Amino acid sequence: MIIDTHLHVVDPSALDYPWLATVPALNQAWPYAAYELEARRAGIARTLHMEVDVAPERIEDETDYIGTLAARPDSLIAGAIASCRPEEPEFAAYLDQQLDNPLIKGFRRVLHVMPDELPEQPLFRENIKRMTGSGLTFDLCMLPHQLPNAMALADLAPEVTFILDHCGVPDIKGDARQPWQDNITELAKRQNVIAKISGVVAYADPDSWVADTLRPWVEHTISSFGWDRVVWGSDWPVCTLGGGLLAWVAATHALLQGASAAEKQKLLSGNAQRIWNL
Repeated sequence: MIIDTHLHVVDPSALDYPWLATVPALNQAWPYAAYELEARRAGIARTLHMEVDVAPERIEDETDYIGTLAARPDSLIAGAIASCRPEEPEFAAYLDQQLDNPLIKGFRRVLHVMPDELPEQPLFRENIKRMTGSGLTFDLCMLPHQLPNAMALADLAPEVTFILDHCGVPDIKGDARQPWQDNITELAKRQNVIAKISGVVAYADPDSWVADTLRPWVEHTISSFGWDRVVWGSDWPVCTLGGGLLAWVAATHALLQGASAAEKQKLLSGNAQRIWNL
């Protein structure tokens, strides 16, 4: 069984996604039904929806929309990671509100397209610390040079579980091992950080990558964090930029060839079940 911890549903008829205009290859509808067919073919049994950086005024609308998808009979959606703005004073009330919603398993604030100093702001840091005791996770989508900020947040709120998206967004196509490699090693020393094995096919050369292209990046991440602190994600539909969901699932199985059955189970489903009480 596979639990996919990183699904994006895109419905421009229901929500606004300003950033999609800058990515023509993704600037279209990516409906749940299209994902579901491929996911079931790949052996995915459950999924967490990941916020899609909708227009700020539509954040709660996105949560409501995903709730309708999760409520469908036999839906794969078992929970959602909601968008948030920790840099704003309204975050405290927003956090309290989401605690009453069983669909919400965590938050994410996209940071890799934001100024490096955003997570250094006092209010941002105060609000991240406010999540202590909530049981909600916080996804970190950051570039390799931004990972020291991830370390600072993990140290600031040691009882909050942080999820590092996409192996730390390495430049695989450019083979840029540093500072990515050293920063992953250092970040992994924080026991409250989990690494998500996802996204990497979109950072490799879409026309030439094979499983072994991804191997050094995936293996360094897993060896740094250990099998108890890794989860798997499709990053659908962004993975279509690098071959698609079925290609990524096949590559994952190839990369796990030398792992034990217990290790595979932890990465593909067990850790996610434990972290998000699925």
